[in-house]
Order: sequence, then structure tokens, then C-alpha cells
Amino acid sequence: MSRFHWDCGGLWSPLLSVPCPGSTGTEVDCGPPSSVSPVQVPLGALTVPLGSPGCGTPSIPPVVTGYARIVGGEEAVPHSWPWMVSLQEYSGSHFCGGSLINEYWVVTAAQCEVYHYVAAGAHNRDSNTPDDVFTHPNFNLMTKENDIALIKLYKPAILGPTVSPVCLSESTDSFFGICVTTGWGGYRSNTLHQAILPLLPNTDCKRFWGDKITNAMICAGVSGVNFCDFDEGGPLVCEKNKVWTLVGIASWGDINCSQSRAGVYTRVTEFRGWVDQILAAN
Repeated sequence: MSRFHWDCGGLWSPLLSVPCPGSTGTEVDCGPPSSVSPVQVPLGALTVPLGSPGCGTPSIPPVVTGYARIVGGEEAVPHSWPWMVSLQEYSGSHFCGGSLINEYWVVTAAQCEVYHYVAAGAHNRDSNTPDDVFTHPNFNLMTKENDIALIKLYKPAILGPTVSPVCLSESTDSFFGICVTTGWGGYRSNTLHQAILPLLPNTDCKRFWGDKITNAMICAGVSGVNFCDFDEGGPLVCEKNKVWTLVGIASWGDINCSQSRAGVYTRVTEFRGWVDQILAAN
């Protein structure tokens, strides 16, 4: 079991009650308040080695200082989440997130219907244009079922220290414990923010959302942690075998951005076969 500790002020005291989701999960505790701000704590087992080849291995390791929902959370180390992309309107306004899965492809939420520009390597949002968009054929805008889409880029992203792909979870993968989501929080921030989120079993998530939760969804974030407006389509990543793996795609949550209800993500393991089919045929 991994264990993570933060030196916390009073704002974070409710996080003492964050549950450990399963015996193989991650234990999180919040230390007593001190006279200093929370110290920066590397993600430890969650941090991948510098310069590792392939997907899911940032050249610049992420560092997290504590729990925060994206809309009011902490700024990420620039380019430490190199697969994060910003989907933008012609005006350059950010409206959804996405994840680079190779130099030609981005995965996002199907509800992000209009794609004019795709900005990769954009801590301070800079762009590519889509060549084609593939929305899951069974996407339901009302229920957000099958909320996944693939964007093929007009030209390949230039991979390097600030732009690299995330690994896709396999259909047989399972994940427990603590993961990370990232986003710009819409108009509220021009720089990328991050939040650490505990994964929840769907049985627990149904206590928030009832039968709206399907097996193709995964929930994360309680006790003051959530994603919010304009982060739809963005990644929920977990560390597996020392690489970051895309587990969820931000889909929906509380309309008022409540921090007391879990956010809902598209469960990537359920759609790995569909993704592979689209990439192979295009």
C-alpha cells in the first residue's frame, strides 16, 4: 500500500476522512496545521523517472502540494502533464480538455462537439487543427453514456519534452487508490491546474448519482475534490507499472461544481476496443 502525507492547514482538515478504496488502495492522511504553507511533496511512487521512453512518462515530473479542485486548485508544474491538450474555438477560447494518445490522435469527451483548434504542449494554451472527428456511435447527450470521441490531427504533433502521449488503459486493467486530473477550469485560469482524486467504486458513486451511473463510467473525487466547468474531456490518469495511464475522461458532475459529490468520468477500459478499431481503420 502506498501512503501519502500533506502538512495541511485548516482548509484541508475534512480530508482526514478520505476513505481508502480497497485493501490494495492508497492511504492518505492530512497532518496537523502548521505556520507554513503546505510543502511541495513529490508524488513518490506516482512520479515516473526522468527521460523514460514511450507513453505516460513525462520528461518533467509532476509535483503536487495537496488536494484542490481544478476550478480553484493549484497550478501544475509547466509541461509536467505533456499529453494534456486544450480544445479551442476559433477565438482561441478553451472549452474542453483532451489527451494526446499518439502524434496523430487525441481522445476527449463526445459532448465537446465543436473542434476548431487543438493546442498541445500548452501550459499557457499555444495549435493544430483537426482532420477528422470520430464520435462514439452510441453516445447519448442526455445521459452522457458512451461519452468519448477521437480527434485525428491534420498534422502530427511534434513530440518532445513538452509534448508526449499518455498510455491508454487496457480493457482488462483495474485501478485503485489515488489518481490525478488536470484542466484549465475554463475562463477562470490561463494556466494548467491539477487535482489528486480518490477513485470510488461504482457502488459508492451510486449513493451520489443513483442509476445514472453505468459500468462504462468511473467516479473520482469526494471530500472537497472535484473537476468543474470546462474541464470536460480532460484526463483522469493513474500510475500503473511506473507510467501514467489514462483511466477516465471527464464527463459530468454537479451542475453547481459542488465539492461534496463525486465527478463522473468515461471509463476508458470499456472503450479500448473501439479506440483500437478507429485507429486501425484510419
